[in-house]
Amino acid sequence: MDLGLSGKTAVVLGGTRGIGRAIAGTLAGEGAAVAICARNMDQVASTVTELQSQGARAAGASVDIADGAALKSWITRIATEFGGIDLLFSNAGAMAQGDDPTSWEQNFRLDVLGAVNAFEAARPFLEASGAKHGDAAFVIISSISAAQADNASSYGPIKAALVHMAKGLARQHAGKKIRVNVVSPGTVYFKGGIWNMVEQNAPKRYQDALARNPTGRMATPQEIANAAVFLASPASSFTTGSNLVVDGGISNRVNF
Repeated sequence: MDLGLSGKTAVVLGGTRGIGRAIAGTLAGEGAAVAICARNMDQVASTVTELQSQGARAAGASVDIADGAALKSWITRIATEFGGIDLLFSNAGAMAQGDDPTSWEQNFRLDVLGAVNAFEAARPFLEASGAKHGDAAFVIISSISAAQADNASSYGPIKAALVHMAKGLARQHAGKKIRVNVVSPGTVYFKGGIWNMVEQNAPKRYQDALARNPTGRMATPQEIANAAVFLASPASSFTTGSNLVVDGGISNRVNF
């Protein structure tokens, strides 16, 4: 299936590991130009080299996504360098699990304000893309934790805020041909990721998490990336304001 992404320009926040890295690679494979940012410059550089080896135009920078001014400046530079922005992916997350004020602040500054600042900087370029091509897209990676709670962790409510924000943005900017959607993964496993660390340091917790999922496994980053890239593509041109749960059935929620 041709997703219609050849020649598009995409920006991926947190594009060096896990889901973000898989999104960047999938976009490159579909013929899009890809710009990524993350804090670790070595990982940024190696990812850009890998994307270029796929034949894609690629660029990247070390950016603290919690630094709104730096993030906005980088996005504007990329738009100038690449001649616009068609697709924006907000994937970065602080992953703080506590209910203390510091955890709330870390999650809010990176997850929520990162998405807010990125969209604010990219919006004029997304509007231009929508006017020219009839379709531009902003995709946010949230979590199934937005819809369930076992304790007062700050993580789930922050992820829920992203879903609510996306719905409002989708309705507000539909007339400008900007679509806004969310992908909410369940448990996702990759080397160096959170569940890999749980597997090594708390094996019972890891096995309990596996047992909760009727598929008997966790998602790969690629499985989440496939959903995110599809939602961003013109192949999904009438989908906006949605929250696509990709959790292998681990949650028991019913989406009406």
